Amino acid sequence: MTALQGEGYAVDYNADTGTIRITGILRLGGIIEYQPISELLENSIAAHPALTLDLSGLEFLNSSGIATLSKFVITARNHQGCAITIRGSSSVPWQGKSLNNLKRLMPDLTLTFD
Repeated sequence: MTALQGEGYAVDYNADTGTIRITGILRLGGIIEYQPISELLENSIAAHPALTLDLSGLEFLNSSGIATLSKFVITARNHQGCAITIRGSSSVPWQGKSLNNLKRLMPDLTLTFD
């Protein structure tokens, strides 16, 4: 299991199941600070044709984080045969609108809410 941690957040990647779980509060200062997370997301696409991104424990994500997720979804869309499932939580206010917008970038994306 690969883990990235910072102040108030954690990113766990289970290579066996193809699941990335992001929890906590992500308020990094721009795309450059999101680079390690972005690299983990993009590298996981090559390793898993079916990938699950579990955001149900992510309480807050700033605009740079949304941009990072959007870039990841576009990369996945352009990767032949890649299937992405994103799990969100209906009890986290920002997720409803923001995660639904990702389906515009990749209509085949599976989006579920707990």
